[in-house]
Amino acid sequence: MTAQTYVPSHVPAVLLRLGTVTALTFAVVGGSLLAPGATPDAMAAAIAAKALHVAESKKGSPYQYGAAGPHRFDCSGLTLYSFKQAGRKLPRSAQQQYNSSRHVGASARKAGDLVFFHSGGHVYHVGIYAGDGKIWHSPKTGAVVRLERIWSHGVWYGRVG
Repeated sequence: MTAQTYVPSHVPAVLLRLGTVTALTFAVVGGSLLAPGATPDAMAAAIAAKALHVAESKKGSPYQYGAAGPHRFDCSGLTLYSFKQAGRKLPRSAQQQYNSSRHVGASARKAGDLVFFHSGGHVYHVGIYAGDGKIWHSPKTGAVVRLERIWSHGVWYGRVG
């Protein structure tokens, strides 16, 4: 007796021929073929996963004030570039990105959410949440894009949807 595998009707035949791993990879990186019937949260998660992957791929890129890639970044330039590559447009500054994101609490944060550092209600830095209390970000002059533990309690979270 052989096991039967359920394949949703919206999965294109070409993906079936390529194999399960390819189909799953396609789904994780935001393949538009999953759009029919996909929930907004599922689509947001796929976009966030791709943006996180893009930010990670920029590890070691130097900080430059006002830069938005592809080789140099400031903090909001890295998030802008990463989400643009994932198919979502963000405003330019960290404060504008906070204003345009869907705010979520710390207990609801997910990998790929934006992490906003603030003081007195003003957002001064942004990164992409990588999970386990860490972010990918471009921190300051003389530094490079890197993975770092969140160092402050003065953070807010936003989801790009």
